[in-house]
Amino acid sequence: MTSILAIDTSSAWCSVALSFDGGKPQFRHEAVSAGASQLLLPWVEEILREAKLDLKNLSAIAVGIGPGAFTGVRLGVAAVQGLAISSNLPVIPVASLDAIAAQLTQDSGFKKVSPTHFVIAIDARMDEIYWAKYETRERRLPVRIGDIHLSRPEDIDLIGAQFLAGSAINAFGDRLFASSSTGFASERMDRAISVSALGVLDYAKQMLHDGLQCDVHQLEPLYVRNKVALTTAERLEAFK
Repeated sequence: MTSILAIDTSSAWCSVALSFDGGKPQFRHEAVSAGASQLLLPWVEEILREAKLDLKNLSAIAVGIGPGAFTGVRLGVAAVQGLAISSNLPVIPVASLDAIAAQLTQDSGFKKVSPTHFVIAIDARMDEIYWAKYETRERRLPVRIGDIHLSRPEDIDLIGAQFLAGSAINAFGDRLFASSSTGFASERMDRAISVSALGVLDYAKQMLHDGLQCDVHQLEPLYVRNKVALTTAERLEAFK
């Protein structure tokens, strides 16, 4: 029986989920700000103990690799590297927006609208957003169309999208629709959804089924924003 441990610390939440024996996942999810490092490993131990499983008996460990909070992403990746190496387990790297998309498709409001194309957009701070386009598939999780993008809110591409979800809606409001002829009706938006270990777990199950797990030495964070700070010389050059 497939058993997957999923971890996400890419946001202001510490989130751990465990799928085993085909039953309802074990799940811990709490807003912690900077306290995830103190909760993460104790939660992993607790959730495995409750399921009466040893780490070495898992099929794989999944982790949210971002984009997201730099420190949080590094924490989750480092923790999974240690756990996977100690137990000789494969890992499943899951992008944050893919995890949100997976969880969104389980929502009753989304199912009622039943869109074939949708966009996930989350607040990236620094007056920017991370966003990606998705296509729904029958009996499978949604497929991302292209890369995850980093842009100004006004530069998001909503052409063809029938649903919009993510924290960028509350953060930037009408700025997301600056290039669109119309906005989205309330039933075609989900403002509250965010990344969690349940979404990471859902996407990881599909990836494991498709043989997309990897060796722990290949695991690394996903940095869409490659540079968040300029050198002194670059700052001076910008003002010339």
